[in-house]
Amino acid sequence: MREKLYKILEVSDGNNLLSTIYDYFMIIVIIISLIPLALKKTYFAFEILEIICLAIFIIDYLCRWLTADYLLKKKNKVVAFIIFPFTFMAIVDMVSILPSITLLNNGFKLLRLFRLFRAFRVFRVFKAFRYSKNIRIIINVLKNSKRSLITVGTLAIVYIIISALIVFNVEPDSFNNFFDAIYWATISLTTVGYGDIYPVTICGRVVTMISSVLGIAIVALPAGIITAGYMKEIENVKDEK
Repeated sequence: MREKLYKILEVSDGNNLLSTIYDYFMIIVIIISLIPLALKKTYFAFEILEIICLAIFIIDYLCRWLTADYLLKKKNKVVAFIIFPFTFMAIVDMVSILPSITLLNNGFKLLRLFRLFRAFRVFRVFKAFRYSKNIRIIINVLKNSKRSLITVGTLAIVYIIISALIVFNVEPDSFNNFFDAIYWATISLTTVGYGDIYPVTICGRVVTMISSVLGIAIVALPAGIITAGYMKEIENVKDEK
């Protein structure tokens, strides 16, 4: 019974109709639960929907906990049940549930403190990750390209710091502090250029031009790495099929 429940809860491979239906159902519930975040006013209908969505999330969480040994591929059920609440997706599920508990009973004043965390309901978006094959492919791409992306990220950080140090010393009058120089170097790296902070001397402008040109190359690197990884992952999926 628990094994059948696990197969329904897990992402469908296309052969399990109940699992496919459940995946689409959960995605719809997640989207509905996020609608109130786009509204300033609170409506009674959305409060009812919130309670229904909350109940569904709680049931989903408990069912996943019940099948933790299958989910975590652990032979020892007790160990799996203990570890499950500390897994990433279980924590995301819990964070998405806790801010809405205050709707169940307004008489518990202590639980009203959870209203401070209501903004964290946006974490429900991450619950959709387990229901989408395409998102799982992207996650695999990021995992496989992790070292390359970390290298590029480190290069970008070093480049920003060096650019900030150079421009801060070349043109100190245009920057009140070193953080302003870091801010300038970041928007120059990304070629955004808001124009709120900018050099006015010739040396400062030369540094800006060099920073912008090199920044284009650094910003383009992650896109190339992710694209190559995505194409490779698509080929792997085709080979598996």
